Amino acid sequence: MSHALIVIDVQNDFCPRGALAVPDGDKIVGGINALMSDFNAVILTQDWHPGGHSSFASSHDGKSPYEVIEMPYGPQVLWPDHCIQGSDGAMFHADLNTDRADMIVRKGYRQGIDSYSAFFENDHKTPTGLEGYLRTRGITDLTLVGLATDFCVNFSAVDAARLGFKVEVRMDLCRAIDLDGSLVSAQSGMAAAGVTLV
Repeated sequence: MSHALIVIDVQNDFCPRGALAVPDGDKIVGGINALMSDFNAVILTQDWHPGGHSSFASSHDGKSPYEVIEMPYGPQVLWPDHCIQGSDGAMFHADLNTDRADMIVRKGYRQGIDSYSAFFENDHKTPTGLEGYLRTRGITDLTLVGLATDFCVNFSAVDAARLGFKVEVRMDLCRAIDLDGSLVSAQSGMAAAGVTLV
């Protein structure tokens, strides 16, 4: 029981016609499903924001989506309202094989702080509990897939590598938002952290 597949945020709001659609975000679902049987464990992450979350541009007067503001924990991109708890947009893509999941990690549910990483909130200190789950199951190797390459996949992969896991990202089973070169920056950062990009 040493190798887990972590599927990052394959949710309706990140797929075409969603509130924060990632180009071709739905095109990776079939490949992810096919990959699941190769792993000892499958973990899904789910963005799960309360209404009026602090990362939403609509929560800040005069601000627009994709502007960056300074929060107590550092810079924060402001997003369109997305993945609101209980909404259709927060649900997993209908074709994703959720039955195979051993665990679902919900993140971003604290009102005042966003969470890109599957391991920590954006303060890089508040844990989600995923590390403990993996350790107690004896999992040492992680393969990451999902949405979006340059944000939640990137932050999750870098944190996992820093925690001492052996990490690879299947780039063919990820898609990016790519804000102002964020994809290239994310790829460089992941590689520098010791993540293998496949």
